[in-house]
Amino acid sequence: MSKSDPVSDIGGAEELGGRPSIVSARMPWIHDGRPWEDIRADLIALKSEDYDWRGGRIPIYVYYDDDELLSVSREAYNLYFSENALGRNAFPSLVRMEEDLVKWSLALFNAPAGADGSFTSGGTESIFLALKTARTQFRATVSKSIRPAVVLPRTAHPAFDKAAYCLEIDVVRVDVGTDLRVDVDRLEAAIDDRTLMVVGSAPCYPYGVYDSISTLGKIARARGVWFHVDACLGGFLAPFARDEGFSVPEFDFSIPGVTSLSADLHKHGFCARGSSVVLYRSASIKVHQAFRFDDWPRGTYSTETFLGSRPGGSVASAWAVSQYLGRAGYRRLARKTMEAKLRLVRGVESITGLQVLYPSDLSIVLYRSVDSCVDINAVGDCLTEQGWFVGRSREPMALHFAVNAVHAPVVERYLSDLERSVKQVRASGKTGRRNDLTY
Repeated sequence: MSKSDPVSDIGGAEELGGRPSIVSARMPWIHDGRPWEDIRADLIALKSEDYDWRGGRIPIYVYYDDDELLSVSREAYNLYFSENALGRNAFPSLVRMEEDLVKWSLALFNAPAGADGSFTSGGTESIFLALKTARTQFRATVSKSIRPAVVLPRTAHPAFDKAAYCLEIDVVRVDVGTDLRVDVDRLEAAIDDRTLMVVGSAPCYPYGVYDSISTLGKIARARGVWFHVDACLGGFLAPFARDEGFSVPEFDFSIPGVTSLSADLHKHGFCARGSSVVLYRSASIKVHQAFRFDDWPRGTYSTETFLGSRPGGSVASAWAVSQYLGRAGYRRLARKTMEAKLRLVRGVESITGLQVLYPSDLSIVLYRSVDSCVDINAVGDCLTEQGWFVGRSREPMALHFAVNAVHAPVVERYLSDLERSVKQVRASGKTGRRNDLTY
């Protein structure tokens, strides 16, 4: 190939250490296109390098029970594959479904009469919108000249920093106490005239524990600041786990002082990716969320959420799955998840040299090594060699497992491989690689 050839410009076999690059090998499609059968075969071949999520080999990213539920989500999504939720007048069906999902979520989280919310693309957008809405209200009622700040636990999700960076809001992170929950005295001391919001996690991702939401609610009310509860991870698990008799801390609008709440349907709600809600105690608060622009020839452009074009499939999937499961179905999945977690905890505790990190309020399990001859990261490496995708925690050095229904059938297999890995590391004395990547 000559240097002018667009394929050779992409790169050759050297890209992948001597193995032909799929990108360069397949680039002829930019000229003539390719048959779908060939493309489909390539897609399947590419997936062969991924971890087996159906087999419960991934402790994060995918929430799955069985192919029957998956087919409901997928078919509903495909029925609305081309519809665009930006076009509210063109697709009133999507508007109705979003309204149903918001009303159901408000009821689930004990919101008062007059509450409102929005369907969003995920936790990051829900958090962004809560901060944006709080900032707009702050500018309207407190000051337009003060650069505001959000006060949150060190364990709060990085999405808050991401949103704050875009919105020019300062972030004040507060350490947690020995119980791994935010130190409420330090958090209260960090509140000042610039504070537009305080945050509590229900639960936080690093440790799987709930901050003291009721205490934070009292502080927020006394100080007159917005209080957001991030329930993105466990929001659509906790109420149903409580129905099944599991102890779950209170975290929702039943607590005075909670102003807004975010929860992801595409996690324990088992809906298609791109499904979340942000909810407000009052519709008068939500007014500050929308964006409206008039100064262009086409006319008024107005969106309730951050995105413009939005996939109708995500809305349809969430609407269909929530109706298909109902409260009974979600209770079944919650019990399946929580019982799997308990089996995992008991199994880890039975392995010499390992220790489960407590407290553990919902579905996340952390465990570390208490044996100087067992490097926990080396244990993680051994698990990786046996086909498990391993979540790793840095503070403390531990392995991290976010349980959902997909893991119920494989807990014993995981524990068997874990015990084998611990023995291998103890016998070899090897150390493992430290992984600082959160995702």
